[in-house]
Amino acid sequence: MSDPTPSQSRWPARLTYFGVVLIAAAATAGITYLLINIQDRKNEALQHYVKLEALTEDSVDPILWKKNFRSQYDGYLRTVDIERTKHGGSEAIDKLAADKYLKTLYAGYAFSIDFREERGHAYMLKDQEDTERVKQKKQPGACLHCHASIIPAYRKKGGGDSWEAIQKGFAEVCAMDWKDAHELVKHPVSCIDCHEPANAQLRVTRPGFILGIQALAKSDAKLPHLPSIERWRQGNRKEPYDPNKEASRQELRTLVCAQCHVEYYFQPKTNLLVYPWAKGIKVEQIEKYYDDINFADWTHADSKAPMLKAQHPEFELWSQGIHARSGVSCADCHMPYKREGAIKVSDHHVRSPLLNIARACQTCHRYDESEIKDRVELIQDRTKAMIDRAEVAVTDLIRALKVEVDKLGKEPPTPRIKAAQALHRQAQWRLDFVLSENSTGFHASQESARILSEAIDLARQGQIALLKGD
Repeated sequence: MSDPTPSQSRWPARLTYFGVVLIAAAATAGITYLLINIQDRKNEALQHYVKLEALTEDSVDPILWKKNFRSQYDGYLRTVDIERTKHGGSEAIDKLAADKYLKTLYAGYAFSIDFREERGHAYMLKDQEDTERVKQKKQPGACLHCHASIIPAYRKKGGGDSWEAIQKGFAEVCAMDWKDAHELVKHPVSCIDCHEPANAQLRVTRPGFILGIQALAKSDAKLPHLPSIERWRQGNRKEPYDPNKEASRQELRTLVCAQCHVEYYFQPKTNLLVYPWAKGIKVEQIEKYYDDINFADWTHADSKAPMLKAQHPEFELWSQGIHARSGVSCADCHMPYKREGAIKVSDHHVRSPLLNIARACQTCHRYDESEIKDRVELIQDRTKAMIDRAEVAVTDLIRALKVEVDKLGKEPPTPRIKAAQALHRQAQWRLDFVLSENSTGFHASQESARILSEAIDLARQGQIALLKGD
């Protein structure tokens, strides 16, 4: 066989060469495209929003923010969605019809007239307008502190934009009749209440909260989950603690929610809204604050005991839980981050994490959705069972007290009855602290169990006190 000619023997080498060149060119083009795409995404990530609307402190209507923050606005609109979980949701269920003990527990108070499941942020003002507690009972303007975008009303009544003017307007609006104060507002909680209009940075605006957190900072209560307060305490304390200056962004992702999801009361005579945190935020610390000023929300119609009504102490109970201690904010679970292209945004469709387990929970907890849901519901099932037992115990005490009080007629209560009334106040305060908090124990399961066990014990002690002689 003859050898191949030189030209024939070079073809494989040429083909290999051209193949390598083509592959290299394709790889170079691909890498170049990838690098350009990466740079585009980096640039996109830096552009958080396009400023199309010049926002000011008077930009109360969320529609004004839509032009600059379309994704966040779309999420806010979805807070009108009505979705339920096993132990909660955003449907205005009549709690008085669902729980046979509540009318007895709240006898003589407005909550025995109307008490419904809370709904989403978009409904906050509407639900207050529709409740029978407002229609049948005279209420103060203080009620609007958290149900409306109200800071412009405070500035108007206070005659200026300074903090002193806002405080003055806050006090004046609180003292007004609810119907008159309602004329000053148009929208439920809005973008302006949690964000700077100039740059959308998080901030707190509610005077009641700012004064409350300043009182809490000055207290001796341990607050390891709020490191900015611990740092402030180590300073000279010449200026009051200012969450807008001192708190980290991660802390603000909780504090903006704590403006409203808290316990509060109205000062007698002035109706000034106050957060009772001067001694701390645990259930017994708040109770001690109320006892020291001899405060009662109402006198129980059956037991005649001076009572306390817990509002919605989510921040206070969350503060005692593992998530708070681990640095997890309210927004991490209820407004988890999501990606839109290269931009990371907080989901403004505020809702239960159980309705968004993948982004709300699985970022940290690497379990199946079904297992996470089962774990949460197990905690809530156990808490609900303890709530039921506590309701029975407190109701038994109320009925026993009613018998004894009715026997008195117009006579003053005896020491035995006074002791039982004091135990009724203490027991129901603890029951209501967990009952009215909207996580059914999940925010701090062990703390909830402790509080409810005390409620049961105190109620039974009250019954025993009635069996003793005077």
